[in-house]
Amino acid sequence: MDLARTEVAPRKSRKESATRIGLMALPVAFFAVFFAYPVAAIVARGLKIDGVWRFGRIGEVLAQSDIRHVLWFTTWQALASTALTLLIALPGAYVFARFDFRGKQVLRAVVTVPFVLPTVVVGTAFLALVGRGGFLDQLWGVRLDTTVWAILLAHVFFNYAVVVRTVGGLWSQLDPRQEEAARMLGASRFAAWRRVTLPALSPAVAAAALMVFLFTFTSFGVVQILGGPTFATLEVEIYRQTSEIFDLATAAVLTIVQFVAVGAILAVHAWTVRRRETALRLVAPEATARRPRGAGQWALLGGVLASILVLLVLPLGVLVQRSLDAPGGYGFAYYKALTSADSGIFLVAPIAAIGNSLEYALAATAIAVLIGGLAAAALTRRTGRLVRGFDALLMLPLGVSAVTVGFGFLIALDEPPLDLRSSWILVPLAQALVGVPFVVRTMLPVLRAVDGRLREAAAVLGASPWRVWREVDLPMVRRALLIAAGFAFAVSLGEFGATVFIARPDNPTLPVAVARLLGRAGDLNYGQAMALSTILMVVCAVALLLLERIRTDRTGEF
Repeated sequence: MDLARTEVAPRKSRKESATRIGLMALPVAFFAVFFAYPVAAIVARGLKIDGVWRFGRIGEVLAQSDIRHVLWFTTWQALASTALTLLIALPGAYVFARFDFRGKQVLRAVVTVPFVLPTVVVGTAFLALVGRGGFLDQLWGVRLDTTVWAILLAHVFFNYAVVVRTVGGLWSQLDPRQEEAARMLGASRFAAWRRVTLPALSPAVAAAALMVFLFTFTSFGVVQILGGPTFATLEVEIYRQTSEIFDLATAAVLTIVQFVAVGAILAVHAWTVRRRETALRLVAPEATARRPRGAGQWALLGGVLASILVLLVLPLGVLVQRSLDAPGGYGFAYYKALTSADSGIFLVAPIAAIGNSLEYALAATAIAVLIGGLAAAALTRRTGRLVRGFDALLMLPLGVSAVTVGFGFLIALDEPPLDLRSSWILVPLAQALVGVPFVVRTMLPVLRAVDGRLREAAAVLGASPWRVWREVDLPMVRRALLIAAGFAFAVSLGEFGATVFIARPDNPTLPVAVARLLGRAGDLNYGQAMALSTILMVVCAVALLLLERIRTDRTGEF
């Protein structure tokens, strides 16, 4: 009997390994062709001269004072943005985790809308709020466009949901009785929180901080619009060196620097995630949330709601207000102007960008769900260096320069058998690269929660791996799959860094159309940019509200 078991175990292990490798094959090929290859092509074009690698160029670029200033500002503003976001968002994470109040799910969707908005739209919203002639300038004479404060606040706006969902998701599952026991033993409220709750939350706080730092370190659209010629992050400088100065060598060096930095951040993030998944006593989130009690808790809830109103809702409201503030009075004049192609900026009417974006986003969603679904199935078994390395690979597109990827598409995919420069599929492929990590992060926890014995029982009864997936996994992850598709759709709609290079003039996407309209002087162009941004915001908000209604859990995590 023991001999039979020892013979079956290796066969089972080999079969599982073969299945995992088979599931990983298509995602690895996809990332190799449409991510690694374009990035490598850009780096080679910049550092390889007459067939010889010029690595000395790296030191020459980094020795330039203006480049060192860019590196310093990139790091400094990312650290400041992360600290400010944690300071403002952690009380919100507590409120969403511990309080139960009317409209909570709707408010969670509202909080998440800024995260899926294009960075161009976020920059536009804050330009309308705090820029020259903006809402605060007209109301009180307050103008922040000459300082970094506008950039920092825009980053808080964009990343508030990352902290609320990552930290609040774990916080809602921590057993409050542990803290209550410390209080009964004589600890003060703050001491009990510091000694019991904070250590349990620290991995989630660290993971959220690292993700916020990653997103702000690679910030592009926000800094491009609000920073002007004075402030530039690595991503903005890569764009400037690539599209304006045509210095591919400098752009290649900056890409390598950003790639190394992002790799280090993701490695630390993966470590914090593994810590978060270790021995914590978790309970159902419904068991920890309750109605606020006492003046202090109601005051905290009121303060969080006020901060959400001022920092998140007000910029979006000002965006809508500026889209309706036409020269002849409030109305839909700017929206009507979107139907005309007389501006000369586009070969088609700006409103065509709406249909283009929806078509591209649907195609990108289908690609992201296919690639991300296979990747999540392969990662269901969480052990092994190969699996951890594969998981890190899937996260790289969130941090590596989208500008480099987009320009790399033009350089690398321009000859058979991958001559795609004139193909419409190029834009969805670039957008899918950003959508895949969200699909994986959404589906993976649900897949890991499926009892493996169900799969084994189906296999024993003769079911093929495909039928096991169809009959066992799919019914349990159907809702998670819909949520993953929704997030992929929303982020695909807002992708800008790569799309700005590869979207054709006769088929612009919404973010590209907004950026080009903002780049032209005149009230009409500005008003149309506000109108398009408002339309995109409404589409994203509707998508998020639908996702909240079909969530499979109530933790609020991504």
